[in-house]
Amino acid sequence: MEKSKVTTIGSSVGIVLPKSIQTKLRVQKGDTITFVETPNGVEIAAYDPEFEEQMELARIVMCDYRNALNELAK
Repeated sequence: MEKSKVTTIGSSVGIVLPKSIQTKLRVQKGDTITFVETPNGVEIAAYDPEFEEQMELARIVMCDYRNALNELAK
């Protein structure tokens, strides 16, 4: 477990990622990261445009087939 402090960056706040976490996430300055709420808290991950595209397609399918998916879930 590692810790980092929340700090002021301009009129916003941010966190500084320790080098070991940057290495594990495979991110560097200028990269985008994502925050996903899970039952155990918030997960931080490197942004994956391919995953984002897949999730957008899944959202469209879930919207288009909402009734069918609700029936299948019973």
